[in-house]
Amino acid sequence: MTQIDVGSAAGGVGQAGVEAGTQSRRRALRARRLRRGGVAYALIVPAALAYALFVLRPLGLTLQFSFYEWDGITPSTWVGLANYGALLTDPTLFGPILNAFELIVFFSFIPVALGLLTANLIRGIATSRLAVVARTVLFLPQVIPLVAAGIMWSWQLSTNGVVNQILRLVGLDAVTRAWLGDFDTALGAVGVIGAWVLLGLCMLLLLAGMTKIDPALYEAARIDGAGPVREFFAITLPSLRQEVAVCLTVTIIAALASFDIVYISTQGGPGNSTLVPGLEIYYLAFFEREVGMASALAVALMVLVLAVVLPLQWLNRESDR
Repeated sequence: MTQIDVGSAAGGVGQAGVEAGTQSRRRALRARRLRRGGVAYALIVPAALAYALFVLRPLGLTLQFSFYEWDGITPSTWVGLANYGALLTDPTLFGPILNAFELIVFFSFIPVALGLLTANLIRGIATSRLAVVARTVLFLPQVIPLVAAGIMWSWQLSTNGVVNQILRLVGLDAVTRAWLGDFDTALGAVGVIGAWVLLGLCMLLLLAGMTKIDPALYEAARIDGAGPVREFFAITLPSLRQEVAVCLTVTIIAALASFDIVYISTQGGPGNSTLVPGLEIYYLAFFEREVGMASALAVALMVLVLAVVLPLQWLNRESDR
């Protein structure tokens, strides 16, 4: 064999060895990926099963029940879309949805507006003890259970409650009333409770967002002669789009899905003036035994929440782009 043939054979053997080593490394890498994937699936599967069992399955059953007339005991009767039609034509069923939209003003717009104001004021005195006290006091309602908050405010807004006592002390006896028992003020009084509960959350989220704003922007604005109001609208507010969107999303969902505060403070009264979808679903299912109608209202409430929240999220993403 010539020297050239020997070199070619040696080169072929060397190339084959390199290819074999590459394939071996690929197999080892593929095996490691499979092991990692197996661990990942092992961690995901329990959570996925729990989600399917406690979220997707009840959601599917609720959707199924909404097409039936059923009292929860006797055999059900197929009624198709009749339950959904009743939601649009029966004032006693459509009224709670309108009440929930009115609560958005108190549960969402007022806490977000006041949260912006208080967060901006606290940011200006961030190094003082007063800021720490203000944050603690305003966030305290988030720690208190909603049931306890409803009971406490029911006492304060009663005929002889703290609110009416203060009004009498300042000579406004004519204004006093049972705030939660008056047809004209009951829904607004419930809204005040919700605004008080959600203010601390909005304030904390917005205050956290303000910490990421570059202080150099404020210094440049002051050099240009901008005052506190101009700084707020030109720098602070545009920089908090994400935080404001989160606050609006959370508070709007809280308004549309409200139950605890309304049930404890008014139970939907007087009359149906404070009745909301969550409370109406509860009454239909457990008191009137109309499981199908309650399921239809629950599905409608879910669609309503998505119809309000998803466009808000889309607008927020578009503004970021």
